[in-house]
Amino acid sequence: MKRFAALAIAVGVCTSLSANTAQPKDDHPVVMTVSGAVSGVIDSATQVRSFKGLPFAAPPVGELRWRPPAPAERWSGVRDGSKFGASCMQQVHGDFLPWTKEFLVKGEVSENCLYLNVWTPPAKENANLPVIVYIPGGGFVEGSGSTAIYDGTNLASTGVVVVTINYRLGPFGFLAHPELTAESPHHSSGNYALLDQIAALQWVKENIGGFGGDPHKVTIWGQSAGAFSVGDLLVSPQARGLFQAAVADSGLGVAGFPSLDLPSAEKNGVKFAEAHHASSIKELRAIPAQKLLAGAQDHTLLFFPIVDGWVMPEAPNALNQGAGGNDVPVITGNQANDGMLFSPTIRSSEDFDRFVDRMYRAMGNEFERLYPGGSFEQMHRSLIESARDRERVSAFLWAEQRLQHHRGPVYTYFFDQAVPWPQHPEFGAFHSGELPYFFRNLNVMDRPWEPVDREVSQTTSAYLKNFAGSGNPNGPGLPEWSAVNPALPETMEMGAKMQPMPLADKAKYDFWVRYFHSPAGRNAPPF
Repeated sequence: MKRFAALAIAVGVCTSLSANTAQPKDDHPVVMTVSGAVSGVIDSATQVRSFKGLPFAAPPVGELRWRPPAPAERWSGVRDGSKFGASCMQQVHGDFLPWTKEFLVKGEVSENCLYLNVWTPPAKENANLPVIVYIPGGGFVEGSGSTAIYDGTNLASTGVVVVTINYRLGPFGFLAHPELTAESPHHSSGNYALLDQIAALQWVKENIGGFGGDPHKVTIWGQSAGAFSVGDLLVSPQARGLFQAAVADSGLGVAGFPSLDLPSAEKNGVKFAEAHHASSIKELRAIPAQKLLAGAQDHTLLFFPIVDGWVMPEAPNALNQGAGGNDVPVITGNQANDGMLFSPTIRSSEDFDRFVDRMYRAMGNEFERLYPGGSFEQMHRSLIESARDRERVSAFLWAEQRLQHHRGPVYTYFFDQAVPWPQHPEFGAFHSGELPYFFRNLNVMDRPWEPVDREVSQTTSAYLKNFAGSGNPNGPGLPEWSAVNPALPETMEMGAKMQPMPLADKAKYDFWVRYFHSPAGRNAPPF
């Protein structure tokens, strides 16, 4: 968890209503929401309408810090929806490879950040178009719905309504504390970020019809921390009925993401308060947000979703094995080089052997027979190949468990199309590199795109649109993508080749199945 957070980090109340409203113009469409009217902007090339910076909850400041999101205040007049709202509190930094500026948060950060953005093709009210709600990643410490790579214009032009959201991050989104638990009618604290996501989905249910969307045809889609969030929402009783399909890029597998229980998370919260010389939650709420953010850089106190007994009654994968939660179709998959996030730095054969002993224990000798050491190049290749096999098998086993108690199909994929990058070919299909393809946003990045890249983008975004519309990604002219069949261990390769592929050869597949059912499997990273 510490390594994931470190990599992810390396990845005020509203002003007066008069300052936040505008009079509609002929070329600015206006939509009425439950909180008031909002004007948007029309993209001249696609005619897609965008409505940005829409509050789905009250600013979580002052006494609302570390409380479930409260309803947004109503406004009079027409709110200007031409600009994004502030991103949630986080460290804003420059490029750090492989993540360039297109993947990173820019602009203002603030506690007043519970905003979402809507892109919709030309459509009448209640046109009942499919809706895709995107939950951004960033290790639960950074991220925003306004990031450039998430612009919904081109995806919306295919005939769907696209929504991107913000949610509280770091200590603002996940602080648990005995006092917070005591003041909660649900005897729970932490998981405020998940509650923000649920509030955004409730807003969509109440308002999306005015933007041409179907409130009964909502797909949640997240990547990395957003994918872990999707896994949580799939099983949370508080999210039941708010979406009808789910997509998780880089995040769902039988290994799962480590979840603290409430008492352990409360102990971390007490340490966090002590570190800020606060003897009560009242004193902690009075500390400026920027000071709390700076203090959160102590990685001995990590803030992630927890088993709080209310939003998350049990660990997500334990719940996934039962019949509860949301029984909906699911897509999940991984990038070919996702495993680089958790692969150690190997400088010698001794480093490689130590890693194998720590990760695979009694199964270490068998691992090295399948993925041998030797030269530096061979060790590096073994780390990459083993991570890819592990991720594919992990996602398949997650789907197998889910299908035992759920009727909704599961589709898995393995994305191996690398963003072209002549200066840095070593990154390959890096973590989050699929997003410009799915969003149809290749032109957002200045890269030497080739025809195959545009073909991949058109195909993957078509799969996404079809899935949002029917719960099945297949459609005319697309390579057939079969749902997971527990008797057939394969996945869908996405890249220059769009076709089924085996999870691993038989000996390696058998190894990973036994690994995940062994005590050593509890050491496995989430992807």
